[in-house]
Amino acid sequence: MSLIGTLARLEAVREGRATPLATVRHRHLAERPLVLVPLTTAGEAGAPLGAMVGTDRDAPRLLIVPQPRDRDLRSAFLAELADALLPHIEEHLDATEPGSELCADAPQLLVPGAAAVEYVRLLGRSMRFRRTAEQDPDTPHPAPPRVPLLGRWLTHYGERARMPGSSLLLAMTQVLGRHWATGQSVLEDQHLGALLAWIDPPEGTTGAEAALRAETERGPDGLLRQPPAGPATDPVFDNKLLGPAVARYDTARSRLLEAAPHATAAAREQLAAAEREIRDLLAGQLRPTWDAVWHGLDLLRALPEGAHVAERWKRDRWSYTAHRDRLRAGEPPQPRRDDAVTAARKLASRETAQAQLYAQEALDDALVMAERRLAGEAFAGEVSAVVMLHTDAKVPRPRPLVTLRTGDTPHLADGARVYRVLPDGSGRSQPAEFVAYDEPTGEITVRLTGGMGRGKVPEKGSVPVPGDTVCWTLFEHAPRGGPELPDPEETPWTHGGPPDGPAGALASGPAGGEAGGPDPVTPEDYL
Repeated sequence: MSLIGTLARLEAVREGRATPLATVRHRHLAERPLVLVPLTTAGEAGAPLGAMVGTDRDAPRLLIVPQPRDRDLRSAFLAELADALLPHIEEHLDATEPGSELCADAPQLLVPGAAAVEYVRLLGRSMRFRRTAEQDPDTPHPAPPRVPLLGRWLTHYGERARMPGSSLLLAMTQVLGRHWATGQSVLEDQHLGALLAWIDPPEGTTGAEAALRAETERGPDGLLRQPPAGPATDPVFDNKLLGPAVARYDTARSRLLEAAPHATAAAREQLAAAEREIRDLLAGQLRPTWDAVWHGLDLLRALPEGAHVAERWKRDRWSYTAHRDRLRAGEPPQPRRDDAVTAARKLASRETAQAQLYAQEALDDALVMAERRLAGEAFAGEVSAVVMLHTDAKVPRPRPLVTLRTGDTPHLADGARVYRVLPDGSGRSQPAEFVAYDEPTGEITVRLTGGMGRGKVPEKGSVPVPGDTVCWTLFEHAPRGGPELPDPEETPWTHGGPPDGPAGALASGPAGGEAGGPDPVTPEDYL
């Protein structure tokens, strides 16, 4: 944690409410985001219990699995989930920017926290390889037609969520935690109710008091008034209400099956009543979290959008467009495990995106830039002198020396490169190199090395004048990626080998990416 982050948390403790960490919003928010609040069954990873989904805060759609151990009911739940999500995900597929293949917009998915993001990825993995009756008529338990398609989209969204600065799939706790510092730990910030209690505490209470109530307060029935933000459920709820309700559902269904085909209306009504009871219980657990996500959305919308947010959202739209094209081209599902080149490319792109996000947030937000200045990664001050110099080349180029007085203490070495944003509104950065630092006066001298045009005389406004306030950073404003990686067919055998070779077969596996296939049989295998 940075020094400013620590100070902000200390101030939040003193003031009794969260302290802003940003003056602008650093993530894109869609006009109609799709909110998904999932619940899972305790004791079985990935077993869905229910979900609340929709784009209307006042009319959520509730999906449930009355008996999570029943795989037919779980399959029906996934089909319902596909019916709820895919229309929204696919509504931007054909609307493109004029003269471009880029989708004009992309659907955004909001979930309560980081655990829900991982659950979305898990759902995607469990769904995208399911076989439908159309694909394989002999498959024993065919999936509904749209389930594998939803799995591929959820996998894409889950992978995209790992890209720094991406806004396709957002966890509300992470976005709020980026913009506000609370008086509790980062781990405690993962409780959405407690985090919101610090940011917007009820009148007459402090953030600490409101967060404590959000985490621990229970009603007369012993249940939490603010249930966990999913996908896990409260054990007290499981043991006291959900377990008995599921048992009553099992009993009613068993009686109905035993009486079939002569089941009475009373038996069918008993089963329907048991299902309604489970539905009401899950709605009571999901609705507080649903409302909390929308409350967080309101708080974030009150912040103006950062200048570089639209650029990062455009990259999200390109990823959405590219995945649309892969689906329409009939490509197979994403592999369970990437080959060496793909994994290296993903890592390199994420590292580049992290460096770009690091720079852009500082350029968009004076509060974030203050954090960089405190860390010695930037410095700002008033220009005290400018000396116009030129190179000794055949065609002289301007290389003016700019001296500014600052109270910052940047970590500068001889010849270090620094950058500033040109004031012409273009967003271009101007490079310079460090020349000297006069510690008694706090003056730093840099030599401009670019951004002044091609002529002997610098373009107007490209050289600061005495009295101007400028800010220089030690980090590049548009970091570039690393070297190009080889094509998969040129990958050495030590890293998977060509896709059609023995090593490549081991790397990709028979299931489209699952490593660990059997070694090929050779004469040495026989005695």
